[in-house]
Amino acid sequence: MLLSEQEINRRQKREELIRMGIDPYPAALFDVTTTIADIRAAFDKGPGTEIAPEMDLSGDERWGNVQLAGRLMGFRIMGSASFAEIQDSTGRLQFYFRRDDICPGEDKTQYNTVFKKLLDIGDIIGVRGHVFSTKTGELSVYVNEFKVLNKSLRPLPVVKEVVNEKGEKETFDAFTDAEQRYRQRYVDLIVNPHVRDVFVKRTKLVNSIRQFLSQKGYLEVETPILQPIHGGAAARPFRTHHNSLDMTLYMRIANELYLKRLIVGGYDGVFEFAKDFRNEGMDRTHNPEFTQVEFYVAYKDYLWMMDTIEEMVEKVALDVAGTTKVTVGDNVIDFKRPWKRLTMFEAIQEYTGVDVSDMEEAELRQVAEGRGIKVDSTMGKSKLIDELFGDACEPNLIQPTFITDYPVEMSPLTKKHRSKPGLVERFEAICNGKEIANAYSELNDPLDQRERFEEQLRLAERGDEEAMALDEDFLRALEYGMPPTAGVGLGIDRLTMIMTNQPSIQDVLFFPQMRPEKKLEQSDESDFVAAGVPAEWIPAVQKLGFLTVEQLRTANPNKLFNDLGGVRKKLKLEVPMPNIADVRSWTGQ
Repeated sequence: MLLSEQEINRRQKREELIRMGIDPYPAALFDVTTTIADIRAAFDKGPGTEIAPEMDLSGDERWGNVQLAGRLMGFRIMGSASFAEIQDSTGRLQFYFRRDDICPGEDKTQYNTVFKKLLDIGDIIGVRGHVFSTKTGELSVYVNEFKVLNKSLRPLPVVKEVVNEKGEKETFDAFTDAEQRYRQRYVDLIVNPHVRDVFVKRTKLVNSIRQFLSQKGYLEVETPILQPIHGGAAARPFRTHHNSLDMTLYMRIANELYLKRLIVGGYDGVFEFAKDFRNEGMDRTHNPEFTQVEFYVAYKDYLWMMDTIEEMVEKVALDVAGTTKVTVGDNVIDFKRPWKRLTMFEAIQEYTGVDVSDMEEAELRQVAEGRGIKVDSTMGKSKLIDELFGDACEPNLIQPTFITDYPVEMSPLTKKHRSKPGLVERFEAICNGKEIANAYSELNDPLDQRERFEEQLRLAERGDEEAMALDEDFLRALEYGMPPTAGVGLGIDRLTMIMTNQPSIQDVLFFPQMRPEKKLEQSDESDFVAAGVPAEWIPAVQKLGFLTVEQLRTANPNKLFNDLGGVRKKLKLEVPMPNIADVRSWTGQ
């Protein structure tokens, strides 16, 4: 493994700590008695308030002896006294280290060597001390003791903040590259604290829904992720093989059919937060692994479910954002009830001017082609209507809107409409141009359900890879009798995107699916020479961590020029320094 100069230096410090008898990875617990947020809440009352300068709480019962642990995020070493910024899971705070308090005896090693020379940004330490404020009134912790809890072997991206002439904060060298952030989420969470807030809000969102459903008396359950038949949605599944049973299994695309079996079994209401998997494309709103909550309630219908979804999502907004109004990009979305309601045909006519309610497949294909929609022979009537709706209507539905009464061909698990022939009792909740929920008056006629499944098989024969499979056991369950039931699937990831104003689904998943990481191949000497680097300077460039010409192209030429001077001394290179113009040419700037 090729190591940068900083990585080599940190490993050497690790070895020095061990040589001194200090375990850089101790096993014993460190008793944390408070957090940075607790301290700030007690003394920092927010904008417009000031903390008393030189406040000293060393004699205070609560704040005179505190123990905290966290990651070092900055140093200001000033000889026999130093300041450091430490970050725990709740925030950052300034800590004051004074040599004679850290080392009250003759031996000053703990401060002079361990603190000043062997600690780096990114290391995790535990401290004991008391709360105080500096002469300028900055809330701080006065450290009496510290202990190394973890020696970090890789340097963190250093995010620099400076105040410009206008008094505004400017950030430099931020960890903002999307691929790096998603691939190294652990680093993203360390250096971008606002990212942690997104996932805290996601948990609040899930807890809000769980509380809402549990308080109504519905039972939270778990159903199989590996299924012998993929069902409950129109999607392409992931396939695997079970060796012991010697059978093909599918990762679930939905948990609908199992939850309905539980309604057959006698539960009045069941719900599940489900990880589902669909072997399809990836984009800003799609990930192959995603989370939804599905719930089913006996003796209800889709009209009742619309009212329930409105009530639940309004509560979620209040719990997560503190208001029903949420800013998403340039829009302010209001989840306050009631939401707008349109039938699917009404929506298509409103946004296209075309009434498709009585059209057959050939006419629908012509309308779709006329709008520039790519169609093929595998698309039946339902698929064409769905494509028209997605193209013309969805992007315009920013405020929460219910789209109701879909064509029967589009909804093989939905009860036929009680008063509108050819339609089913289904709605989708659309918000910010994307579906967030899909619900039905559930089909409970086993013979009608069998006919719908058989129609899906015919679509599959035409080449539709998303057509549903026929599930004989589910049909058997329906033959025992399922009461009238309302069911819904609500997308947790998409709803979190909206509630936290995130532009991509990858921003609300801790570890989104990504392509395999490319192995970094080191450029050879001829590559560097071709880029303009003299052969005698290549060892210095590599010592600074630029192992490829591509990496060198990203370097700041002024910083590189300064760093080369230091490395020249370390490597004892007997060569004259290049000028800044030469270094700039190496970086292609």
